[in-house]
Order: sequence, then C-alpha cells, then structure tokens
Amino acid sequence: MDLEFSVEKGEHVSIVGESGCGKSTLLKLIYGLLQPNEGEIYWGEKKVLGPNFQLVPGESYMKYLSQDLELMAFTTVEENVSQFLSVFHPEELKERTDQLLEMIDMKEFAKVKIEKLSGGQQQRVALARVLAQEPEILLLDEPFAHIDNFKKNELRRNLFNYLKEKGISCLTATHDHHDILGYADRILVLKDREIIADEETEALYFNPKNIYTATLFGEANHIPIEIVKSYADTKRKIIVYAHEFKASKKSGIPVIVEKNYFMGSYYLIEARSGEQIIRFHHTEAIKPKKKVFLNISLETINQRLK
Repeated sequence: MDLEFSVEKGEHVSIVGESGCGKSTLLKLIYGLLQPNEGEIYWGEKKVLGPNFQLVPGESYMKYLSQDLELMAFTTVEENVSQFLSVFHPEELKERTDQLLEMIDMKEFAKVKIEKLSGGQQQRVALARVLAQEPEILLLDEPFAHIDNFKKNELRRNLFNYLKEKGISCLTATHDHHDILGYADRILVLKDREIIADEETEALYFNPKNIYTATLFGEANHIPIEIVKSYADTKRKIIVYAHEFKASKKSGIPVIVEKNYFMGSYYLIEARSGEQIIRFHHTEAIKPKKKVFLNISLETINQRLK
C-alpha cells in the first residue's frame, strides 16, 4: 500500500471499496497491529509504533473495533463495558457505563453474560467498550455488520452523533453506503490498495469520477453520452444513478423493459437500449417487453461531463 492522507480532530472519514481492497489492512496499520514496510504514521505529534517496537499493540489515545470482538464471554455486559474504567470512582464508573449502555440500547441486558447474547448484541457491547475511555480517534471495521437491520439505523445515529458531540475522530471501514451517507464528512475510496478518491462526501456522491466509485453508493449506470444526446460530439460516457432517470411515455432514451425488482418504496427496472443495459427506479412495475422513454436532467448531464 502506498497511501497518504490526514484526519482532522473530530472528523469522520469513511474508507470504502470492494472486498480485498485493503480497508481492514489500513486500519490495522494505523492501530499498530501491522508494521509498515516504509513510511510513518502519526496522530498529531505522536508517532504510532508497530509490532516491531512494542509487544502490546495500540496507543492510549486510540481505540480499534475489529471484526473479532474480543469480549470476555463469561462476564456480564456491564462488566465488559466498564473493564477499563477506574474502580476508584464508582459513581463515575456507573454513570459512564449506564450512558454507554443507553447509547447502544442494551441497558436491560446489563446483568446478562456475553455468552448468552446474539452476535449483533455482542457487536453493540464491543462498540460501547471501545468508547468507554473516550479515545481521541476511533477505528471501526464494519461496525454494524452483524447487527439486525431494524437496530442499525438507530445505532448509527446514536454512535455518530455521540462521536461528533465528543469531538472524537473516526475512521470507518465499510462496504455499506448506509454507514456513509448522512454521517461521513469525507470518503477515501480504495481500489487495489490505492486511494483513487479522497473527497467530501456530497462532492464525491454527486460527481463520482468512475463507475467503481458510483456503485459504492448504490445502483449506477455507465452510459455513452450519444445515447443520452444523439447530437453530442463526444464518445465519452457519463455516470447516472438509477434514481436520476425519469420515465416517460413519449420522449427520451427509448428502452425495452426486461425485468422488475420490487424494492419496497420503488421498483428497480432493468431495460435495454440496443446493447446497453440500463437500470432505473420507478414507482410501479412495468411489463416486460414494454417500450418506455428515459430522461435525465440537463443539470445532471452537465455536472457529470465536467
């Protein structure tokens, strides 16, 4: 890996990319679990030392939540969360533990042993545990991977709002765009262990430089501009998210519908324009073999051609 970037105090940076691109490896390097072959890692003026220089990895100002949760199976939820808090200040310890259990919505499980919990509940406990001592920077590796969908949204809001309030910097490695949109200040896109994009979240979402980046946010199409505008004097392609198409009965890009996928609040429609497959969102299913017309706003076209 040949990477260079910085993270500001209180900033939330998401690291995204396909499996095997180096997300987890990067977090392990930053935390000191792996030794970089070359280069150095600093947090402010403090140099992060790898396993070549210290037997116990990690720094006091940094916490790392890996996919291996490392909880104490035969102790209770509250004992795990409060493990590294001072027993010499029992009132403060209880208050801090209760605050964290409330954030992860696990107060009713305080006296339950870890071995009795589901994988998702254990992940929530592990999250509270790494926050107990309020680190300066938190490293999260797929932090919601095992958590039930109905709990994820609330937990994301609780966690990332908490980190902002406390001014704790956060690096989140994830493949789920729901962990990013609405929460991350900035995004690092990794591909083949290299950074191919480093931009503020909204800027990158609205103007992805390649289809690889766009598909990390959801369903996207890579379409020759001549399909969109037949008079265009260019062979370039533009990226269009599925939700950016508007279907019409009379004018636009002519496509023949092939498949429908019910997605809850909308249908994902798969259609064909010549050899080009185009996927778009629609409020209702469209019969296969039916011809419809797709339109994209001129603003979107101009933005993607920049």
